[in-house]
Amino acid sequence: MSIREELQTVYDAYAAAYRTKDAAGCAVIFTDDSEAFSPYAPPARGRAAIEALHSEWVKIGGEDKELRVVEAGVSGDLAWCLTEYSDGQDLGTSLNVFQRQADGRWLIRICSLNSLEHSLTSSR
Repeated sequence: MSIREELQTVYDAYAAAYRTKDAAGCAVIFTDDSEAFSPYAPPARGRAAIEALHSEWVKIGGEDKELRVVEAGVSGDLAWCLTEYSDGQDLGTSLNVFQRQADGRWLIRICSLNSLEHSLTSSR
């Protein structure tokens, strides 16, 4: 399986958790010391903060959440990917750094969300 396919599997699990409003299920794909940066909220540092953030986000929608890995690469125990996301309300891209865990799973270490709507609105 290619790294792109491996990371898409992680995002498929994330999207499934998001659609069912399972904030803990969303946060489980992040490392304990992860960081998430977003135009929708202040930075979140650590899995607990990311779960709390998702607790708020899943309340306001996400039944149509989709993520698609556009590009991905890997070097040793680090991987990166660019994804496109949509959920019926928001549309954007996400640049992520993954870290391979001792058991072989890939978890997100750093996530940067970029809203396409916010960018379009800001440039007007």
